Amino acid sequence: MSLEGTLPHALAADPTLSDFNQLIWWMVLLKVGIVFVFLLLTTMFMIWAERRVIGRMQNRPGPNRAGPFGLLQPIADALKLPLKEDIIPTGVDKLVFVVAPVLSAAISFVAFAIIPWGTVVSIFHHHTPLQVTDLPVAVLLVLAMSSIGVYGIVLAGWASGSPYSLLGALRSAAQVISYEIVMGLAFVAVFLDAGSLSTTAIVTAQVHGWYAWVLAPSFLIYLFTMVGETNRLPFDLPEGEGELVAGYHTEYSSMKFAMFYLAEYINMTTVSALAVTLFLGGWRAPWPLSLWSGANTGWWPVLWFLVKVFILLFCYIWLRGTLPRVRYDQLMAIGWKFLIPVSIVWILLVATVRAWRLDSHSTAPYVVFGLVIVLILALITMWDSSAQQRAARFAAAEETDLAEAGTTEPATGFPVPPLDLPHYHGAGIDHETSSREVTGA
Repeated sequence: MSLEGTLPHALAADPTLSDFNQLIWWMVLLKVGIVFVFLLLTTMFMIWAERRVIGRMQNRPGPNRAGPFGLLQPIADALKLPLKEDIIPTGVDKLVFVVAPVLSAAISFVAFAIIPWGTVVSIFHHHTPLQVTDLPVAVLLVLAMSSIGVYGIVLAGWASGSPYSLLGALRSAAQVISYEIVMGLAFVAVFLDAGSLSTTAIVTAQVHGWYAWVLAPSFLIYLFTMVGETNRLPFDLPEGEGELVAGYHTEYSSMKFAMFYLAEYINMTTVSALAVTLFLGGWRAPWPLSLWSGANTGWWPVLWFLVKVFILLFCYIWLRGTLPRVRYDQLMAIGWKFLIPVSIVWILLVATVRAWRLDSHSTAPYVVFGLVIVLILALITMWDSSAQQRAARFAAAEETDLAEAGTTEPATGFPVPPLDLPHYHGAGIDHETSSREVTGA
């Protein structure tokens, strides 16, 4: 008798959507608990690793007192935050002020549910895929959770009653909207090639080659968007301490601040795991380990998945220790003027190749391919022409400013106030009135 006859409910090596209909309730709760603990432990490890790695990059030790190599420092921080005084400023909307960090933290856990972190294994003699759940539109759940998660940031900024918090919240809303569009466009090429929005189907489609190589432009665009979506350097404009004190969480302390902190690191883990799933083969072993027949069986895929995720998380740390923060107008320009047009043109190319594979006898793909090439050339010409026009305008404006100032020295690029303003010398100030205000007389 065959294995299928002995175990009628045994699952295939590569999970499918139908496999998730055979799960029992305690197995689902067990996997939810595993994901919850994994995200918390990853956050603690990332806090330690970030401080240690950036310390090495900046020629300083980093945390090295609490435990060996400072490994107990995240535990000390986790104990410190709840013990701090929980301050709620006067004049805030208390209900929204309290709900906002809870919303951000809770939503950050949900998106990881559709990430496959292994193949089918046996747990307590029950065969189950190492994934909480899968959906026909699973990847869209990540975009939906990202959209809802920004509500926590916006509500926190609005409820705080602080101009700095409100500006940080508005920046975050604009940033997420801009880069979520680009992220969705980066996914489209994967959907076209895999023919599905299911994460298990996308991992299965990469059995002969990772999409990081096949769809390299989409992968590079996604790397930009995952940094922008998580508000990390060099795109952490909503938290720009040089301009906004701390941004949307300026007025938060104790556990409420810890929830925002937790949400940021969990989102980093989620988008990194999504990059592994969509572009880096998911839980499949990299070459040459894939030549081993047992590399993608049992519990080994969990190891390959974790290694890929932590490599991407290291890149987050690398960026923070290397690059300075960009200006907000530069951040918006990268998204709207460069990434979105490039994504649209790339999707047209992928769709053309996909149509040609399905129907090589039709002339429509060749026509569309020709139109795409013409569009690319037109965009390059427009960009070059606009760049030349901007350069000419800036040169003319600089010459005009120099002529008006009566000097040949160019002005500095950073705007500074005039150093000879009247109030510097006390002109226009009523000294008697000002002394009364200071002394109270």
